[in-house]
Amino acid sequence: MKKLLLLFIICIYTFHLNGQTELDSLYNIWQDQTQTDSTRVIAFKDYIWDGFLFSNLDSAIILAEEMHTFGVENNYPIAVNQANTLKSIAFIFQGDLSLAMEYIQKSLAANKDIGNKWGISECHIVLGTMYEDQGNYPRALEYYNKALLIDEEIGNIEGMAMSLNNIGNIYSIQGNHFSALENYEKALAIDRERGVKQGIGAALTNIGHINRLEGKQDDAFKSYEEALLIYEELRDKEGIGHIYSVLALMYQDQDNHIRSLEYFDQSLRVYEELGFKQGISGIKTNIGRFHLQNGQTRLAEDYCRNSLAIAEELGVLQLQHRAFQCLYLVYKEMGDSRRALYYHEQLFIARDSIFNEDNTRELTRIQMQYEFDRKEAVDRSEQEKRDAIAAQQLQRQKLVRNGFMGGFAVVLLFAGVFFIQRNRIGKEKEKSERLLLNILPEETARELKEKGHSEAQFIEQVTVIFTDFKGFTALSEQLTPKALVKDLHECFSAFDRICDKYGIEKIKTIGDAYMAAGGLPKPNSTHAQDVVKAALEMREFVELGKQKKLKNALPFFEIRIGIHTGPVVAGIVGIKKFQYDIWGDTVNTASRMETNGEINKVNISQSTFELIKDDPVFKMEPRGKVNVKGKGNLGMYFVSWNTDKVIKTT
Repeated sequence: MKKLLLLFIICIYTFHLNGQTELDSLYNIWQDQTQTDSTRVIAFKDYIWDGFLFSNLDSAIILAEEMHTFGVENNYPIAVNQANTLKSIAFIFQGDLSLAMEYIQKSLAANKDIGNKWGISECHIVLGTMYEDQGNYPRALEYYNKALLIDEEIGNIEGMAMSLNNIGNIYSIQGNHFSALENYEKALAIDRERGVKQGIGAALTNIGHINRLEGKQDDAFKSYEEALLIYEELRDKEGIGHIYSVLALMYQDQDNHIRSLEYFDQSLRVYEELGFKQGISGIKTNIGRFHLQNGQTRLAEDYCRNSLAIAEELGVLQLQHRAFQCLYLVYKEMGDSRRALYYHEQLFIARDSIFNEDNTRELTRIQMQYEFDRKEAVDRSEQEKRDAIAAQQLQRQKLVRNGFMGGFAVVLLFAGVFFIQRNRIGKEKEKSERLLLNILPEETARELKEKGHSEAQFIEQVTVIFTDFKGFTALSEQLTPKALVKDLHECFSAFDRICDKYGIEKIKTIGDAYMAAGGLPKPNSTHAQDVVKAALEMREFVELGKQKKLKNALPFFEIRIGIHTGPVVAGIVGIKKFQYDIWGDTVNTASRMETNGEINKVNISQSTFELIKDDPVFKMEPRGKVNVKGKGNLGMYFVSWNTDKVIKTT
């Protein structure tokens, strides 16, 4: 035991020496006036960040002010902006959100003025953190996504990882463990590849949290222990305090009360030493719950009331929610029904603010808007490259053409061509407008003509249909390409007519798959019924075609159809060869409904079922919960015509 303890002390001492050597090196660069301003400021920023921001907040603020003065005196705005961002982060830790907001808004505005995208991204992350603390999760996610888009554009890999971690936190708070873990693991992969230790520690801590909530205690311990070693190496007190707090909770889950209280006390000491008020509030609630569990209600009351006072001072809704819950349980245990009822009401008010339906819907909209913006940015970049190449080719063609042009005869020739072409233009314009309406919804086409672009649209509820033909690959080996295309054309043309009949928007065909949606671009209340009716008619068309083929001993199509209802973002991406399309998890789930369906059946999701279950023309066959890759267990139903009702209503 003594040998192990000695080894541990040696390791910590080595970490301390290495860390101090790196800090000394950074400070020497800052002091070296022969270096460029940018080199000095980057070194000083790292010096403040690594050496003080997470361990000595007062010193961090003083050093940031020194950087600010340097920036003003040397007319170097990046230093001023970076200093304001650092001060904002320090004030967040100290609980002074008013000052934190003041400094980060200054930094954001100034970074925008000079076009410093890296600085803008960093400000967005800080603002996202502040809104997350206040329980405004949609605004937080909006800022995190803005930061992620910028970092993807400029190739700031470390910034991308930070945003992914933060986005994962929003999903975790909302109870979406799958999406949270997905973002955390992406962040961890980036930080491991780049060797960003603080990012690795944050991602491991977050992954440990998800594993703990899902009962994977061994995996959680491994993540926490690795994160703790990193935080100790970095001397990151905030990280160390957080790991102590979660280890305390894990020992509490195991009824190891001595180890649990030991880690709670260590965590509280670290946070108090750092002056990290959010951490102090959170850990005091946890200690209060610990004492309540062990029958010490008065002690529990003291800790939870103290926690609530700090949380209300900070205005952090999530911390208030946890303190309200603790006090409700304390007074319930004491038999004080009046105060128990009061804190129970406060608990539900806070919970509604955090988990209300509008918040959830807004989070969905913001995340899908990010996916749309990201795709648009990629397409725009690719189009700009193509345009640049085309411009170069056109310039070369002009040079060649100009070499052969000349003389009055050419002018007359072009004049004649002009008058002929002017008459053709009118006719071609009519054709192009008809073609535009054939490609895009009427409302979108009108907006495109008027504005030159079309805004992305969030639509809260649409119904998406996917169809796919069984054995298409095998069938393509039996038919000539011409015959295969002819059969596909007949089917898809029939599907187009059916969609027109029910007011459904065809989105696209992908090989032998057909995708359409009801309830867009203009929302309506009948989209689910419309799409299901269309699906049943598509199935009937394919079945009739199959019977005809069987009579003539010819190969035939069979079909699977899947339908799901939910929110999407709809719009046009790109500049040339654009296409109206939709994005979001609703599209992915609709596709899963198709792949998890059966031949000659229409498979619908639970959300679609809820909208059509009272319509007498449909008959539903419950399938129970079906395990879907990447989605978990989803409720599904096969739907068909209720023959008696259909006859009566037609």
